[in-house]
Amino acid sequence: MTSRDTDTGTDRSTVPTYRTGLGASDADHIWLLGHDLAEDLLGQITFGELAYWMVAKRRPTEGQRVLFEAVLVALADHGFTPTAIAARVTYLSAPDSLQGAVAAGLLGGGSRFLGVTEDAANFLDAVIIDLDDLPADEDGWDAVATRVVTATKAAGRFVPGLGHPVHKQGDPRTPVLFRLARQHDVYGPHLALFAAIGRVHPDVLGRTLPLNGAGVCGAVLADIGLPLGVTRGFALLARCAGLLGQLAEEMVDPIGNDIYMNIDRNTDYRPPD
Repeated sequence: MTSRDTDTGTDRSTVPTYRTGLGASDADHIWLLGHDLAEDLLGQITFGELAYWMVAKRRPTEGQRVLFEAVLVALADHGFTPTAIAARVTYLSAPDSLQGAVAAGLLGGGSRFLGVTEDAANFLDAVIIDLDDLPADEDGWDAVATRVVTATKAAGRFVPGLGHPVHKQGDPRTPVLFRLARQHDVYGPHLALFAAIGRVHPDVLGRTLPLNGAGVCGAVLADIGLPLGVTRGFALLARCAGLLGQLAEEMVDPIGNDIYMNIDRNTDYRPPD
């Protein structure tokens, strides 16, 4: 005997199913992560906790939640970066499409802005995976970091998370995130290796560069157990809030047209011969 849908008469045994462990709903409920959204979650968890939970499929510890939300705050906004400028100028062109302006800013998250978080996490994790045993102290981590920085330099590549175009004497976010990780007992091997890179790289490179906030955010996200494949997504999640702030300000105190007109009026037009 086959089971039939009483509303449509469809033979349900022949209908494909599509599995998810995230959200679902019926006439009276919305289910999220196995909980009743209205009764169990609204007003009882933070948005950051929910974001972590939805990706990891497990609720974060208190330390993981604090560091995850600290990362979101650290990456939300950094002034008139290309992502903010792209959003504002897109809004100038299409004020009827707020989502388009937000999307324009998010699409600018790449290897130079925001993507460093992902690059640093992957770089550090690749080194750690290849270790037979994790070092027991700073000297051991320094030896690993020296080998890694030396090899990266020899290959003509840069160490992700090392250096910053503005905070040349030190990124103010970096020591705070290190401190928070230690305070909340989530200081793991990715942060330990990143800290060691900060200590040893001057001897290898012949100059001192700051450990930037995007890089330390990548180390934090790796240490609190989030999948590396979506690391850039967390940077974009954070920047989405920043872009909304930029656009809310653009609505009342616009600069997008000034940017456009300044470039338009100062064009150095040189047609091809």
